[in-house]
Amino acid sequence: MTADPFRAPSPLPHGYPDLDAIREEHFLPAFEAGMAQQRAEVDAITADPAPPTFDNTVVALERSGAALRRVSAVFSTLVGSCSTPGIREIEAEVAPRLAAHGDAITLDPALFARLEAISPDGLDEESRRLLERRHRDAVRAGARLGADEQQRLRALNAEISTLSTEFGSRLLAGANAAAVRVDDPARLDGLSPDAVAAVAARGDRLSLVLPTGQPALASLTDRALREELHTASVTRGALGDEHDTRDIVRRLVALRAERAALLGHPHHASWVVEVGTAGTVEAIDAMLGELVPVAVANARAEAADLAALAGHEIEPWDRAYYAERLRKERYDLDAASLRPYLELERVLHDGVFFAAHRLYGLTFSERHDLPLHHPDVRVFDVADEDGPLGLFVADLFARDSKRGGAWMNSFVVQSHLLGTRPVVLNTLNIARGEPTLLTIDEVRTLFHEFGHALHGLLSDVRYPTFSGTGVPRDFVEYPSQVNEMWLDDPEVLRNYARHHVTGEPLPAVLVERLHAARRFGEGFATTEYLAATLLDLAWHRLGPDDSVDDVPAFEADALRAAGVDVPSAPPRYRSTYFNHVFGGGYSAGYYSYIWSEVLDADTVDWFAENGGLTRANGDAFRRALLSRGGAVDPMEAYRAFRGRDPELRPLLERRGLAVHR
Repeated sequence: MTADPFRAPSPLPHGYPDLDAIREEHFLPAFEAGMAQQRAEVDAITADPAPPTFDNTVVALERSGAALRRVSAVFSTLVGSCSTPGIREIEAEVAPRLAAHGDAITLDPALFARLEAISPDGLDEESRRLLERRHRDAVRAGARLGADEQQRLRALNAEISTLSTEFGSRLLAGANAAAVRVDDPARLDGLSPDAVAAVAARGDRLSLVLPTGQPALASLTDRALREELHTASVTRGALGDEHDTRDIVRRLVALRAERAALLGHPHHASWVVEVGTAGTVEAIDAMLGELVPVAVANARAEAADLAALAGHEIEPWDRAYYAERLRKERYDLDAASLRPYLELERVLHDGVFFAAHRLYGLTFSERHDLPLHHPDVRVFDVADEDGPLGLFVADLFARDSKRGGAWMNSFVVQSHLLGTRPVVLNTLNIARGEPTLLTIDEVRTLFHEFGHALHGLLSDVRYPTFSGTGVPRDFVEYPSQVNEMWLDDPEVLRNYARHHVTGEPLPAVLVERLHAARRFGEGFATTEYLAATLLDLAWHRLGPDDSVDDVPAFEADALRAAGVDVPSAPPRYRSTYFNHVFGGGYSAGYYSYIWSEVLDADTVDWFAENGGLTRANGDAFRRALLSRGGAVDPMEAYRAFRGRDPELRPLLERRGLAVHR
């Protein structure tokens, strides 16, 4: 084995990792070395005989753990996008050790004493916020608990980390195992030729995407196959086999509730929401309470319309199929008719990159000289008029080793303190085709995830803690949702929506129909999202004395109590495959998408009021919000940008709900 490739910064541009030098066997020793190095750095901070200051304590903490950051960034990328049995084995071993390492630092009494002794007087705003953040996080992590309570807290954190890792592993394996095999090609009637080819390329299997709704349900004419595909989706993790996740769900909820009680909260949701922009669970309840009745009423009305068209009651596996037919009937718009105009390369370059250039002056140049973690991956230099900004890494195609969904992460974050530029990744799960033609939802996802990438690429902060998406969980989705607006901006749409063979632009009549149908099905879309959100909150409002024996029964009761038990609109995620909540960082935080969308819809109005896709608008948005990360209070920054508090009206109008209130 070669020397630890993470010990020193990578010599490649912007610290891009030297992936050619990295092997699986490097990770465990590198984690051990990185943790040991950071522990020694923290010990040096607490042993410093000089009185504690911001520089010798807080800034020193920001600088600590460089090697650990490097190995963690690469490893987490592989866990999500190139998982192997070896990677999963290392993850299972290292996850609880990383949790214990974090606790050892956060709960270090000597370090906490130094934080408490530092005065904020004389600090600039960003430094003051960092001091407050470090102190707050230590308190929230249990720094003021007694020794016995801290010991229990460490055990809870270790087990939570282990179980979250196991949930993700079971979900990936279970999703692959649940792919529906189709031996008779005739059963694929309704799918486009490129979609049929994608099924053949994956071993005659209809693979599952992460949410409940599967894209093929909108096209397959074989109702029995639609039912089979839907059943495979909703029974993931609940079949009593080695992929069953119900025991993990129950245990995670209990552990999180116990931890919240130790930290002085009635439940996990209270502990999570406390540091978000929402502030309290009651504030979230108030917003959801306005949305649920109108969304559900619309969803039920939509189901009745679909039943009239179908001539029978609409089951969950029927909804997408008949919705497409009703959309075509009402608006003469067939979603499949759009796909020839939505070729991936053109959408990426002439849509996503084009909008970023018009707004922020960014340019993108693909480079082929850097090592990749998979042959599908591509890397782009990103620059503006002032010079290089960083690197954008795109990993867009689905494969069995990649977990479902789409996300953004970073190999390197921007920081003036560390002298680093961002290296940002977008990972999606698009079925490869020849050519790769997208659905409008996949185009939306591409713009959305690139909005997260912009948050990282345009970061301009001193401290790495605040870089890019280092903001409250219920604010992190805001920039990404704003970036979705450009997919159907007239100038952007004209630029990228061109027939992949003829180059002809998307016909004006289809553009008009697309806009006319924009609110079609929003009752269902809002209800399925709200159902998942309310399910997340129901699990995480359980106290330490509450217990759940039957996961499906708990789900049914929770959805009924929340008023979102609409048979044709099941939750976007059921508990057993709700990776955001049980395998990721969104526990008690899935509400953040709709919470952020309030700001997003209000910001879309601001762009419209000020001339839309202009460099002046982009620069204003970049300067006030995108570049500041967590270095400023996000809601104060928003108010300064917008000139007032956000309003709910634009969101209701966008979703076609305002007129039904």
